[in-house]
Amino acid sequence: MTPTPLNDSHRDPAAPAHDVVLFDMFGVIARHQSADGKERLAALAGEPAPAFWDAYWGLRHSYDRGDVTGAAYWRQVADALGTDFDDARIARLVEADLASWSAVDATMVALLDELTAAGQPIALLSNIPEELAAHYEERHSWLKLFQVCAFSCRIGHAKPEPEAYRWCLDALGVEPGRVLFVDDREDNIRAAETVGVRGHLFTTPARLREVLRISA
Repeated sequence: MTPTPLNDSHRDPAAPAHDVVLFDMFGVIARHQSADGKERLAALAGEPAPAFWDAYWGLRHSYDRGDVTGAAYWRQVADALGTDFDDARIARLVEADLASWSAVDATMVALLDELTAAGQPIALLSNIPEELAAHYEERHSWLKLFQVCAFSCRIGHAKPEPEAYRWCLDALGVEPGRVLFVDDREDNIRAAETVGVRGHLFTTPARLREVLRISA
């Protein structure tokens, strides 16, 4: 697939050329975990919060990458905590985990609409487990705006692994230097740059508009 570049009539002549803008999802388009959601998860686990979060994040990468299912992930978390979660509790933990990651930034969704309306190809690279990917696909039609949706659980690679970015480049059929990657984590930006992709460390939608030379 060769993306169609943004129509020049919609872009400042001084702006850099981006054949594709590659977006991270959580922390850019979708919100990070909600405070209420995090409290609910820790309460459901029934373990001290510091130990719970150490296990949650320490085992998350393989879950995001699709190496394990949600049920297997939560059993691993239980093992790390020296406890046991039965099937009913695992089901509640999976549900609570999905809910904790469900908030979306409407301002950023509007920006995606604006970009695609102007002819700018966009793509998505997200560290996300299968259950959460399916949850988003069922609820958010804006995912169809992306020419490529690279969910870590389905491509077998998770940021900041260089292979995750290379997978996107292969799927898009575009040279690395023609891609702008937008992420809120500096380690992910640095990893993208090692394969030749240009990066923007996301802070606010307004700042991203400046980088993309889009008027508010």
